[in-house]
Amino acid sequence: MGKKVVVISTSIRANSNSEALAESFVNGALSTGNDVDFISLKDKKIEFCKGCLACQNIGKCVINDDAAEIMDKVLNAEVVVWATPIYYYEMSGQMKTLIDRLNPMYPKDYKFRDIYFLSVAAEDEEYVPERAISGLQGWIDCFEKAELKGSIFCGGVNMGGEIKGNNKLKEAYEMGARV
Repeated sequence: MGKKVVVISTSIRANSNSEALAESFVNGALSTGNDVDFISLKDKKIEFCKGCLACQNIGKCVINDDAAEIMDKVLNAEVVVWATPIYYYEMSGQMKTLIDRLNPMYPKDYKFRDIYFLSVAAEDEEYVPERAISGLQGWIDCFEKAELKGSIFCGGVNMGGEIKGNNKLKEAYEMGARV
């Protein structure tokens, strides 16, 4: 039996390039029998963390929005995949907001071990995703049984849909097939 995989697309743009990369990963993971849950933040309501830390005492956030349902899926997944556009050399604000809202997970048991990162940007230099990867690594470091297993960056894509036909889509499919 395959692994339980959660893929989180954090772009809210129509015809999103990072979401296309995520969908290729999903298709690859499905091709080898994994159970994949694809989550797009496009229609989700996720408020900013208030920093009250009540979640550490009551085990859940005091804000009632879509973050709790996403958190439950992340906790029960063996593989977590984050997909984001790179804005100003960093992860999208939506991704960072969701990471902050996953704070109630910190003291809980979790199943995930393997984390993957998919990103796109208009800029195409190799260093472009480094700060976003570093930010994600800060989250991963809080879960000592988890590790970043792979990352794909597709630079040189700006307008929605520009990623079509790019070799990075095949690379994402292959990475998904190997989870």
